[in-house]
Amino acid sequence: MHLVLYRKYRPQNFSDIIGQNHIVEILKKAISLNRVGHSYLFAGPKGTGKTSLARILAKAVNCVNLQPPTSNLQPPFYEPCNKCDSCAEITNGNSLDLVEIDAASNRGINEIREIKETIRLHPFKSLYRIYIIDEVHMLTNEAFNAFLKILEEPPKFVIFILATTESDKIPETIISRCQEFKFRKVPEQLIRMSLKNILEKEKIKIEDGALELLSIISDGSLRDAHSLLEQIIDFESKEIKEIDARNFFGAPAPSLVNDFIFSIFDKKPEKSLEIISHISDRGIDSRLFAKLILRNLRLILLLTLAPNFENELKNGINEKQMNFLKELKIKTNVAEAESALKIFLDAYSSPSYSYLPELPLEIAVTKINQ
Repeated sequence: MHLVLYRKYRPQNFSDIIGQNHIVEILKKAISLNRVGHSYLFAGPKGTGKTSLARILAKAVNCVNLQPPTSNLQPPFYEPCNKCDSCAEITNGNSLDLVEIDAASNRGINEIREIKETIRLHPFKSLYRIYIIDEVHMLTNEAFNAFLKILEEPPKFVIFILATTESDKIPETIISRCQEFKFRKVPEQLIRMSLKNILEKEKIKIEDGALELLSIISDGSLRDAHSLLEQIIDFESKEIKEIDARNFFGAPAPSLVNDFIFSIFDKKPEKSLEIISHISDRGIDSRLFAKLILRNLRLILLLTLAPNFENELKNGINEKQMNFLKELKIKTNVAEAESALKIFLDAYSSPSYSYLPELPLEIAVTKINQ
């Protein structure tokens, strides 16, 4: 049976977690000092490693080969061994001491009562029984009220790890009883590195333009990036070319996006509307087009405000795109770049894409040329 990429390459150690070092280091330190809390809240965008890190933490606190704390122990010793019975069972998904609950489909008070009835039972094999509750914000008010008492005074051998993409929907009384960690979107550069490593292991070639496109479309979600890569591999299994990736995802050529932005700052609405008509006729995704415009406008604004920012960009974009930004920087100023960014941000957020995909872009062109 084929195993999808995001499951095949799911992180198994702290060092495998990408883009969340600010959280990983704190958890490793807590383990080294034997100060692991009884309840955690992992909050942040989808696909950023919340449940993966929850499972790794569950393995670490129960790993029989984890070294005891000493003053000169280095961080790598606090990785779970992934060999002992406890680690293997958690990895394989058959651990009796790891309970995973999807609150999106188990959101009522009855599910919380089941936890209350079993929570006093000692772990079957491990030191701790771990409860991972995913999308915890989906619990009903009654369920949250019942869960609050459990969270206040759990047994010493129980650890709760709550995960959510919408922490604002969780009652403050719940949040206040957890150690909250904010997950961030994974930077595009780290996503590209992750995809490149996977493709090397899979022995599949990819052009840099296709790799960049995948990292942009995934929008900071490593899981989405892996899923998108899976789709394009099914389409082109031997070598992934930029043109094929663009056609598959309905993405415009970088030159088309650049020409459109030039037309905006050159005050040539006829050219702007001509390009919008072109992308509509060619079946290019208008919302993705708007997203790429926003990405470039942001970079232009940053370069205009802080010329030294160019040094930080060199590792993130190619030389051709950097030359475009430098050329455009001469044509504009901070006020114009900021105004354009705001207008196209409104266009990108417009619900009109479901009706007439090109309409938000046309309205944006109208506003800029008023």
